[in-house]
Amino acid sequence: MSLIDCIPAPLRALPRDAVVLFLTRFLRLFAYGALAVVLVFYLVSLGLTEAQVGLLLTLTLAGDIAISLLLTTRADQMGRRRTLMVGAILMAGAGIAFASAHNLLFLIVAGTIGVISPSGNEVGPFLSIEQAALSHVVSAASRTEVFAWYTLAGSVATALGALCGGAASGIVQKASFSASDSYRAVVLLYAALGMALAFLFLSLSSSTEVRDSVRAEGSAARKLLGVEHSRSMVFKLSSLFALDSFAGGFVVQSFAAYWFYLRFGVQPVKLGVIFFWANVLAGISALLASRLASRIGLVKTMVVTHLPSNVLLILVPLMPNLTLAVVVLLIRFSISQMDVPTRQSYTMAVVRPEERSAAGGITTVARTAGAAISPIFAGFLFSRPALIDVPFFIAGTLKIAYDLALYRGFAAVRPPEEAD
Repeated sequence: MSLIDCIPAPLRALPRDAVVLFLTRFLRLFAYGALAVVLVFYLVSLGLTEAQVGLLLTLTLAGDIAISLLLTTRADQMGRRRTLMVGAILMAGAGIAFASAHNLLFLIVAGTIGVISPSGNEVGPFLSIEQAALSHVVSAASRTEVFAWYTLAGSVATALGALCGGAASGIVQKASFSASDSYRAVVLLYAALGMALAFLFLSLSSSTEVRDSVRAEGSAARKLLGVEHSRSMVFKLSSLFALDSFAGGFVVQSFAAYWFYLRFGVQPVKLGVIFFWANVLAGISALLASRLASRIGLVKTMVVTHLPSNVLLILVPLMPNLTLAVVVLLIRFSISQMDVPTRQSYTMAVVRPEERSAAGGITTVARTAGAAISPIFAGFLFSRPALIDVPFFIAGTLKIAYDLALYRGFAAVRPPEEAD
């Protein structure tokens, strides 16, 4: 058996543009994962309080909402490649600004205008535009499985980034640099990878773009946020995704890592290892999602895998020691991402092709909006030792409410490939 035979069939059939998009996803999530492990430590080392960090992360995500909405709802008209390059430049600029700044106001301005991920998850215009481009260059039959591998690529990258980010900061500190300088090295790496993304996006072909005839036909109709025919569906999904993300914002990876430090004294190097395995398991779970979805459907797969992961999230702070807390966290991650490729595939399936970038952008912005609000409350809770477990309880409860509402509202709305 040759090495090529070991590659799954959906990946062997990927066109060149899809391969580039997988690579950009990997590099971006590697950068996000590395930054998320050290970001709160870095900001605290600059003299910010936990409450100020929470405010900064909230305003950073709020700025990302405006940037993402502006870019994604115009991407199909401006050009997807051009829009992705703009996002990459904003990512690099934010990294440079964070590495060189100490003032809270300057950090807020840089984070608001630029693209910074405090959670290790996707922010900015990238995800929705890449998904729309992927949906153009792969078949509908293989879309969910390709999205599953795309999710896995991101999860593995986030895991490796978390591992390398924690290790790099430890190595730099051992070289007699200050803690702040060791974290700054990771922030500079983030900026460098942003520039690398810009060059990769430049290499995409015109196959990833909306055809000129389709763009001209739909340009007059899409008056509001780039969607017309799919507007009701997109707005309903967006409201639910916002609730899910608001819940998740209480336990973004930066704060989850900091919780392990406050509760058990775990240092960044060890945190990198913990979140490496957490993200690896999350990525593997995404592969199982496409097989389950082919049997029971996309919406049911989202709900039946997400519900138990949220129960486990509530259980994490109830564990009496570090070992059990890590075990519950890892079990939770092993099923927590099965809803991601199915959610993404479902969104792309139920909207018109020429509205995919805008639809993906609106739903992604809704998620970012939800996630932008909660860190300010999480920062308040983390600044009070008696309340550091509360964010987990809030997050788990709200996520369960999201699962139930999603099933009730969309179980009967099936994508074309699931039609009888």
